[in-house]
Order: sequence, then C-alpha cells, then structure tokens
Amino acid sequence: MKTILYIIQKEFKQIFRNKGMLPIIFVLPILQLVILSNAATFEVKNIKFGYIDNDHTSTSRALVEKFNASTYFNVLTDFPSEALASAAMLKGEVDVLLEIPNYFERDLQNEKHNALGVTINAIDGAAAGVENVYVSQIVQRFNQNLKVDLMQVSDQQIQPVKIETIPLFWYNETLNYKTFMVPGILVLLVTMITLFLSGMNIVREKEIGTLEQINVTPIKKSQFIIGKLFPFWVIGMGLLTIGLILAKVIFNVPMIGSLPLMYLYTSIYIFVVLGIGLFISNFTETQQQAMFIAWFFTVIFILMSGLFTPIESMPKWAQTITEFNPIKYFVEVMRMVMLKGSNINDILPQLIKTALYAFIMNGLAVWSYRKTN
Repeated sequence: MKTILYIIQKEFKQIFRNKGMLPIIFVLPILQLVILSNAATFEVKNIKFGYIDNDHTSTSRALVEKFNASTYFNVLTDFPSEALASAAMLKGEVDVLLEIPNYFERDLQNEKHNALGVTINAIDGAAAGVENVYVSQIVQRFNQNLKVDLMQVSDQQIQPVKIETIPLFWYNETLNYKTFMVPGILVLLVTMITLFLSGMNIVREKEIGTLEQINVTPIKKSQFIIGKLFPFWVIGMGLLTIGLILAKVIFNVPMIGSLPLMYLYTSIYIFVVLGIGLFISNFTETQQQAMFIAWFFTVIFILMSGLFTPIESMPKWAQTITEFNPIKYFVEVMRMVMLKGSNINDILPQLIKTALYAFIMNGLAVWSYRKTN
C-alpha cells in the first residue's frame, strides 16, 4: 500500500508540474461546457424568409404578417419576380420562399380554396424538414381564421368544429435545448479529458525514459497501474463536480435525481475510460500516436452515442454497434438522473453493462502491459 501511495504522490506532482497539462485539465473543460452547450443546438431559428406577393391584397399582406410575427422567421424582402427570388436563394440569401399567386383573395372568396407555392433550401435536409413544418403550421392557423372570416351569412348558423390540443411537457417544460444538451456535453468533457490524459501519461514516461527506470524496480505491475490511473480517476470526478456546478449556475439545468447516484455511475464509467487509455498507451510509443488513436475512437463513440443525433434514427446495424459504446450509456444515465429523477433500478441495465465494460477493458489493459521491453 505504501508503494501505491508513493506512486500516486509522484503522479500528482508530475501532473501539476507540467504547465502544458494544467490548462487542459482546468481551462479546457470550462470552455467546452460553456461554448459547446450554447453552440451545439438543432433548433432552427432566424430562418431567412422571402416572398413574392402577386396579389397585393389585405389577405396576402395578412398572411405575410403571420410569418413576420413568428419568432422563427426573419422576413427579409418582397421579391418582384420569381427570377430574382431564385437568384437570391442560389446565393444563400434566402432559406424559404413563399409565392402568393394572382387573385389569391378573390379565389378564396369565390371558390373557397387556393394554393401557395413554397420553395425551401434543402441542402440541410433536417433543417428543411423543420422549416416545412413551421410554414405548414402558420398557413394552417391562418387558414382556420380565414374560414371563419369568409363564411357567408347563411353559413354562420353552422359553427365550424374546432379541436384544440393542450400539450403537457415533462422533464423540460420550457423546451430549452440547453437542458437537453448540457448533460451530454458534460459526458463529453469527462470522457475526453480523462482518456487523453491517461493515454498520454504512460507514453510520456516512455518518451523521457523514466518508464524503463520504473520497470527495473521491484514495483509490481498492479501497484504501478493503480498508482498511475488513480490520479486521473480523481481528476475525472473533479471534472464532473465542476461541470455540475457550471450546469446549475450558468445554464440552470434541473437536477432532479440523486447526486450520489450520478457520482456512483461516473466512478465506474471513468474506469472504462482509464482502461481504454491504458490499453492504447501499451501499443503506442509517442504521445502523438496515442492522441491520434484516442481521438479516432472518441469521435466514433461520440457520433454514435445519441449525444447529437437520436440512436433510433440510425440504421439497424448502427444501433447494434452502439450497444458496445460506453459513452451511449453515460449520456443516457446523465439525462435520466438529472432530468427525469431516475433511481438505481431505472439505470441498472446501463450500470451493469458499464461495470462489465470496465472489467473487460482494464483486464485487457493489464494483460497487454509488459514490465519488460
């Protein structure tokens, strides 16, 4: 036990002596959480909206005003012709283009129906789908109000049937996207820092030649690995604490669930990350190699974790692969505990899989580590 404590003491001194590592540990996580939580959003706002009004009546102007009153659309200009409007969309100046036909108001009064032309820039297919929903909702609401206004006197005896829905939003009542993203960004923060630090630490020992000096000492392999990885486990838990404080103070993210449960799961999850970092370091000779390999796996894990895109939308084969992704389970647990108030029974499947993952990865890391070169 004394030997392990000496190694841990040596590691902490080595970490805090390295001036290049200190910003990575303390500054980078704060920047990640603050910047990414504000930037990483799939909300579609400030849609550049243009229109061609061929009717120039009070009805057509009222329809345009509906878009102008919406918080999602930024009404730019009235284009005099379709050619100019198409040119503006080609240049990226307009995202959505609404064309109101001639005799729009007259045909609505006489024939009770009409058609609108909507052109949407669909380079980003997901954003285009959301924009189409926004346009359809505004037109439908306008159409419902217009039906009542255009009813004949003989028709007014028959009241139009209207069904009203009253939504009830659970877990994120304000529909704030940051509430959804901050727990995921916190997972990203803990994962990247602990993985990179643990992966590069042993490799750095190889580069400066101190690993060979340690290998010829009577220190056992288990003592060396525990002493090496424990400081980064402490740093990972510290990063979680900093992240939770920032999430509450800056973003006011609700924390309904149990904090001890979050720390329990995170303590097991960090063992997974440390095992991966140690496994990578055993097969690399330079910090640059360790960084590239760690970054390669981290990007795949993050993109397939459900952090930015829902796993349910992925192909079946991709959903199967995500079952071997530890970040997926951490993202699910953080959102479940923080936002839903889930208890240990709710997260038990993720907890068991993560513990099994930690056992396998650390077993492989210890097995692949050789005390002799």
